[in-house]
Amino acid sequence: MSISRRSFIVGLPLVLGGCATQQPQEMAPKSSADDPYYLTMYAAIDTEPFAVPAIDLKQVNPRFYRQQVSYHTDEKPGTIVVDPNERFFYLIQENGKAMRYGVGVGKVEAFNFQGEARIARKAEWPGWRPTPDMIARDPERYGPLKDGLPGGAGNPLGPRALYLYRDNQDTYYRLHGTVEPWTIGTKVSSGCIRLLNQDIMDLYSRVPVGTKAVVLPSMAVVTS
Repeated sequence: MSISRRSFIVGLPLVLGGCATQQPQEMAPKSSADDPYYLTMYAAIDTEPFAVPAIDLKQVNPRFYRQQVSYHTDEKPGTIVVDPNERFFYLIQENGKAMRYGVGVGKVEAFNFQGEARIARKAEWPGWRPTPDMIARDPERYGPLKDGLPGGAGNPLGPRALYLYRDNQDTYYRLHGTVEPWTIGTKVSSGCIRLLNQDIMDLYSRVPVGTKAVVLPSMAVVTS
């Protein structure tokens, strides 16, 4: 079967997610989606090399909006903690607080990274290429994209990416944006942690290279 590179680019959000994503059944209550505080937080950004569209907050459950919360942990301030079961990402702060972001995680438990790593690289408007494992799992889908795609508008990684390394080796797991905001709070990716574009930009500005990241174990059965 012959598939053109153009066809892959048009359908790339589905390629990267590895599944057909749909609009969510559960929408944000009007009172949350129309809150000026969050409308400003997730407004369009036109100061970048490529436009960052506003988030339609009716597509995102309000529990996954960015907010400061109480969070007690033995990890030091500045550490990142990812909880794939609750679909939350925490940047630990002083005095038992954390900045919490909603995330999308791996759609299959085996795809999810676990344990400690470091942010060894940061990139603005990153390029994307499938990992060797992704190509091996689905050569028809990912093989034509083995050389990758440049960053920019429509690239599935969004405007920013943080790269997880362990023992100075690339884990191939990333923290990045998304062109599918309605997938935040779901199991959707090939293992990477995806955030709303405005959230990954906020996080990018807060964490330096060398930041410790802890990804908690992902459970097969999730209760919420």
